[in-house]
Amino acid sequence: MAGSDENCPDMMRPSNGQGGLRAIGGKSTVSARRTRSALSTVNTNIVGAPLYTGALNRGVLTEKNGVADNKPRVPRHRQGAKLGYYSNFKKISVVQVAEKQKQPVVEDRKRSFWKTAASNWESEGCIIVNGKDYMPHDQLQETDVEMEDAEEELVIDIDSADKNNPLACVEYIDDLYCYYKKVENSSRVPQNYMMQQLDINGRMRGILIDWLVEVHYKFELMEETLYLTVNLIDRFLAIQKMVRKKLQLVGVTAMLLACKYEEVSVPVVEDLILISDKAYTRKEVIDMERLMANSLQFNLSVPTPYVFMTRFLKAARADRKLELLSFFMIELCLVQYEMLKYPPSLLAAAAVFTAQSTCVGRRQWSKTCEKHTHYTEDQLLECSRLMVTFHQMAGTGKLTGVHRKYSTAKYGYAAKTEPADFLLENC
Repeated sequence: MAGSDENCPDMMRPSNGQGGLRAIGGKSTVSARRTRSALSTVNTNIVGAPLYTGALNRGVLTEKNGVADNKPRVPRHRQGAKLGYYSNFKKISVVQVAEKQKQPVVEDRKRSFWKTAASNWESEGCIIVNGKDYMPHDQLQETDVEMEDAEEELVIDIDSADKNNPLACVEYIDDLYCYYKKVENSSRVPQNYMMQQLDINGRMRGILIDWLVEVHYKFELMEETLYLTVNLIDRFLAIQKMVRKKLQLVGVTAMLLACKYEEVSVPVVEDLILISDKAYTRKEVIDMERLMANSLQFNLSVPTPYVFMTRFLKAARADRKLELLSFFMIELCLVQYEMLKYPPSLLAAAAVFTAQSTCVGRRQWSKTCEKHTHYTEDQLLECSRLMVTFHQMAGTGKLTGVHRKYSTAKYGYAAKTEPADFLLENC
């Protein structure tokens, strides 16, 4: 086999730890001797370089007498590297020598670095003052835009968890609420429509709605039904004059229509007559239902505050406590005639803002809420302060239906929460 190795000089492989090659048969070649000679030359160039910890103070046995030679050598696992790699050791050794000779090499390099950097920055339009760079005004504006983009990234995608839920309508939910926001004014009434009524006023309206809140609670109806009932009453009274003794009939009939639109199980007419202490007959209820539906042109599909509340509470990432407190705030507003001056979306946003501030003890309105409600904190503050005032007076006076409703365990005792009095400061 040795003879076959000599006849095949091309069968070569790298030696262990050496940069040259050795024959498979074990005989050293000329290239191997040249490599060892080259490494010796490299070793003389890096005598002053620091060695690895494992190579420090480690003697190397000489080939002649086996005596340890304490001269620093290159570790075996580094001897096969390229010559360019050892140039790092050479640079380090120069710095070390310069330090021994107390030559300011490092300081010169620092000055050279700053000089090069300054020239680069000046070429890019930057200004150097005391070693610090200041960007031009246009670049500062670009930086501000980038910071604004970073803030926009903080807005949470509230629909990401519902992408696989077909009932969430993630694909066109934003279009739906843009449409609601656009048409909400068409379903509003003038804030002073009671002036055209001769026998009723805003206070009587408040008494009626406060009573309907209790009826709604007793019948265990859906939340949407209450908001649609109030909307139907206002829209009907804005176009039809009504005497005082028929006002309760208007409220009962409006709730009947709202139940037919929202509820799965609709209360029968006799139940509504009974709850009104038999003040009206079945025929009177049916006639008023016909008059109301025709006066409103059967338009019952309107965006009430409840429609916006569900979306805004999702944007606020509300828990059960915040949800109940928000509905408590907005139901207090349903009773108040003066709150008709605000659109439904603003009422809903202000209710969420007031409830959030009440829970945390300070003003709170996130970028996510601002994006989905299209209202800033300053735009909500006036309406929110009125809600705080209603909260303070909720348990007093005659209109206490909402307060009693939200003082039960079913509604989390939301009415017993301390009002956010700090929102009334500096008003």
